[in-house]
Amino acid sequence: MEIWQIVVLALVGIMAGWLNVMAGGGSLLTVPIMLFMGIPAPVANGTNRIAILAQNITAVTAFRKRGFSDFKLSFSLAAAAAVGALGGASIGVHLEGEWFDRVLAMVMVAVMILMATGRDKVKPIGGEAQPKNLLLGHVLMVGAGFWGGFIQIGVGFILMPILHRVMGLDLVRVNMHKVFVVLVFTIVALAVFASQLELLWWTGAALAVGNSIGGWLGAHSTVSHGETLIRRVLYLALTAFIIKLLFF
Repeated sequence: MEIWQIVVLALVGIMAGWLNVMAGGGSLLTVPIMLFMGIPAPVANGTNRIAILAQNITAVTAFRKRGFSDFKLSFSLAAAAAVGALGGASIGVHLEGEWFDRVLAMVMVAVMILMATGRDKVKPIGGEAQPKNLLLGHVLMVGAGFWGGFIQIGVGFILMPILHRVMGLDLVRVNMHKVFVVLVFTIVALAVFASQLELLWWTGAALAVGNSIGGWLGAHSTVSHGETLIRRVLYLALTAFIIKLLFF
């Protein structure tokens, strides 16, 4: 990869990190931009995990510094998700070409519908500090981990309802556990991709730096109606990506 491509990826990483904090869906930008730069689909799918890993290390650390951690439950949920991620990544590593484009386009359409209808948001009603339905929650984590290992994109929209609606956790603890679960199953998925493909580590590092910067900016942003504007821009970008993936 050339220097200008690394710079572009870092800038896209900043936008992705910002979107992840303010609106969600950052990987919907990072994976397609790598595809359009000519990076093979499985390699792009695997390389993206480097940035996801760095972003969630930062998030877990931030939660712990603020006094929010429950590593016993986080570890057990993450272990269940890691089992699913192993299977998902084993399939995802072989998904390429037109099939990858079609799956990615369909995921984008589904995420756009979730965002447009507001179903991606977790309503702060009935949240508790103590979890319930532990067995069901762990079983569902296996499925969430499978999706995360397979393609990653949109996995937050699966994890949040499990943690909030099924397990009854409040929003702070939902995100606290979510970032830890994603961190752990990303390690598993990244190991699978790295063992079978030649990932672009410098590309992943550029994205990781960008994601970290963007996440920091998003967390400290106070722009009025920022999320609404960002979502509109994201819709336009996703529509362009979907048309490109399906028809060109």
